[in-house]
Amino acid sequence: MTGAGAPGAAGILHCLSQHPLFTVTTADRNPEAVGRYLATGFQVIPDAGDPAFIDSLLALCREKNIHVVLPLVTRELLILSRHSQEIELAGAKVIVSPPASLEIANDKSRLYQFLQWRGMDVPDFRVVETIEQFETASKELGYPQKTICFKPSVSNGSRGFRIISHFVDEHHLLFNEKPNAGYISYNDATRILSTKHFPELLVSEYLPGEEYSVDCLAKQGEAILVVPRTRKKMINGISVEGEFINDAAIISYCTQVIHELQLHGNIGIQVKGSAAGKFLLLEINPRVQGTISAAAGAGVNLPVLAVKQELDLPISAGELQVKWGTKFSRYWREVFF
Repeated sequence: MTGAGAPGAAGILHCLSQHPLFTVTTADRNPEAVGRYLATGFQVIPDAGDPAFIDSLLALCREKNIHVVLPLVTRELLILSRHSQEIELAGAKVIVSPPASLEIANDKSRLYQFLQWRGMDVPDFRVVETIEQFETASKELGYPQKTICFKPSVSNGSRGFRIISHFVDEHHLLFNEKPNAGYISYNDATRILSTKHFPELLVSEYLPGEEYSVDCLAKQGEAILVVPRTRKKMINGISVEGEFINDAAIISYCTQVIHELQLHGNIGIQVKGSAAGKFLLLEINPRVQGTISAAAGAGVNLPVLAVKQELDLPISAGELQVKWGTKFSRYWREVFF
């Protein structure tokens, strides 16, 4: 498992430890990554952008007799997918979607354009590269009468995401909300964007409804399991409290997304309710999500299922039964070394 220092690494390792036949080696560029102390073995590997990344991973697979590579790091996905045949020759399968799927899923603007072209509902949006285009897009999307938001087409987590609302009380925000509330005034946004070149942005309508994070197990474009959970509370973009809800509309929508993109393995999909009451796509994490471990409390161990699926191990019907209505709350826990 790569990304041993990721926020969700400890929970995913706990899920994998539930299978008696699995022995897990973790890897990370940080020699003190928390996953080092929660697995059987550990190896420092280069960053995904390093030319030595693949060779280092191949050597690790051969040395440790690795059968499956489970990546947690978004930047690794495309390079792992492109080198999947080499990894198989080293004796391991990598749980990852095809390169073409990842190139779309990891680019929010291309993702919206692709799904819209395929006839799926997505939020009203514009793609901009200049301050003039940003100002035009804001007007076309209804600002200031309507709240809008923007984010870079390619980014991780909540980096670069901001909400612009004419109706927000900035005084209240300053003294009653934490700094990660995500709001910015239109004047501040245009001022900052005017100072220097900025990356391509996806500007869209703001979805005011409830937000769901959907953990999925996919097999070459077929949705095997789709598990929606509410995002009742978040810390730095990470869900820490929620409930598993059997919502047929969300499950159907995410099933179609998986099919259209031909996704594979553990997949995370974020959806949110629109002003019209329809759940629409925010973004896709085409990998195992950090809070996927919460689903184990609802009866489905999704990381184990993904590994078993990759190795063609039998999966019983009981392993796919979700205990809907289960609620969860996550908490911090220390590792001492």
